[in-house]
Formats: sequence, structure tokens, C-alpha cells
Amino acid sequence: MKRRTAVVSSNLKRAINEVLARGANDPRIRGMITVTDVDITGDLKEAKVRVTVFPEEYESLTMHGLKAATGRIRREAMQRMRIKEMPSIRFVVDEGQKNQARVMELLAKVRQEDEARQQSSPSDDYPDAEHAPDTDGGATT
Repeated sequence: MKRRTAVVSSNLKRAINEVLARGANDPRIRGMITVTDVDITGDLKEAKVRVTVFPEEYESLTMHGLKAATGRIRREAMQRMRIKEMPSIRFVVDEGQKNQARVMELLAKVRQEDEARQQSSPSDDYPDAEHAPDTDGGATT
């Protein structure tokens, strides 16, 4: 990615986050919206804005609202950036963030199950006494 593209991408991400933080006048836009990434074409004409919406149940309705408010968001971001030519904006849900959240939930669940298993008695782990680990330090009788 060229330096100019990276700078515009970073500035656009910050500007859109600021616009969204101020609030939108569209009742469909609800929940906590975060711009996670902005991909801009090399000619700086188009920008794909990846967003996450929490709670997830607002995602569909919020995305419709964002698409309807794209023109206003673009104008306000352009004023904040003081840029001559603003890329067209297309909002998309950041699936990577959703997948990462699911993985984190699964890991937390596994961790809880492991802790519960460790709290159970050692005899539960080794029902057959001859497969239990040697607990007398290797001494023979």
C-alpha cells in the first residue's frame, strides 16, 4: 500500500469514527458501531469501510441505516479531513471481528470446563487405579 493510500485510509477511519460517535439522525442506526478497517483502492476513488455493530441483534438494521446515511457521513468526513476528492464509501460488516469474538467465547468455555474438571477429585480422572500417576515419588515397597 502506498504511503498516500495508507494516510488517507487512516484519516478516513478516524473521521468516520468521529462522525458516528457524534450520532446519526437515523433511528435504524443503533448500538455501538466501530470502524475496524478502511480499504481504499490505489486511485483513491473507492473505500470499503469495515464496521462492527454491538449488540449483534442491531447489525442488520444498523447496516441499512448506514447505507442510507452514507452521503451525509461522507460529506461530514470530507469536511473533517479537508480533502479535495473524497472516495465513495461502502459499508460492510467486518466478519473477521465476529469470527474472532466467537473463537474467544469458545476458548473461555473450554477454560471454564477445564477448571471444573481440575476441581473434581483425582480419582474421577483415573477410575482404574493401575493407570493413576505414581504419587509416592517412585519409592517401592
